[in-house]
Amino acid sequence: MKNKIWIIISGVLFVCTIILGIYAINIKGSSEKLSALPLPEVTGGERGLLGIDKNINESTIDEYLNRPDSVYRDMRMLKDPGNYEAIGGDSYLSGFIKGFEVVPYPLLTEVKGLPEAVGDSYTGKTLFTQNEDGTYTANYEESLEYLEYYFPKDKYIFLMCGGGGYAGMTKNLLVSLGWDENKIYDIGGYWYYNGENNVEVKKTIDGKTTYDFWKVPYHDIDFDELTEVK
Repeated sequence: MKNKIWIIISGVLFVCTIILGIYAINIKGSSEKLSALPLPEVTGGERGLLGIDKNINESTIDEYLNRPDSVYRDMRMLKDPGNYEAIGGDSYLSGFIKGFEVVPYPLLTEVKGLPEAVGDSYTGKTLFTQNEDGTYTANYEESLEYLEYYFPKDKYIFLMCGGGGYAGMTKNLLVSLGWDENKIYDIGGYWYYNGENNVEVKKTIDGKTTYDFWKVPYHDIDFDELTEVK
């Protein structure tokens, strides 16, 4: 009886090994089939001043979604204090591209260089302080750990925001702190996206506008739980 049980167990283990082997081969094969990404290349004109990519942007991002070698980050706040309506945008997060997770840039470091019409963005606590020479200093012992979690160095990183500014600022922050600039893409702004993976957050019914923020995969930072650098 015991021999029969061991034969059955051995058989089950053998089958499981075969299945896992096939699964591993399929995973490896699927990763090998991924198309090579073009190197980041800043476009020209005003969009180039924001760092928006020439090849991978709002018009083409649908072709590059759902890659296992990549992460997708939207850098907006749910409610930005800046007056983005003054430049044709939306101060609230009105929607996002499916597959993107929201990590607000203003919580990472100070917002500088906004158009005068926008005014000031968030001015509260941040993970890093931006120095005059373009470097960044951690404000908390956990600051770099947070950044490495949200923006893993072993992945390609696709960044976007409302118009492209926060995304470009985020790339500058990451590159300054040691990330590979050739693995980070500023794909521009959600306000100009007309693809098939739109998730609408803003809705207007009978003249009343509301925002379904519950739809947003949003990463907040509780600074009270962090340890300040002294």
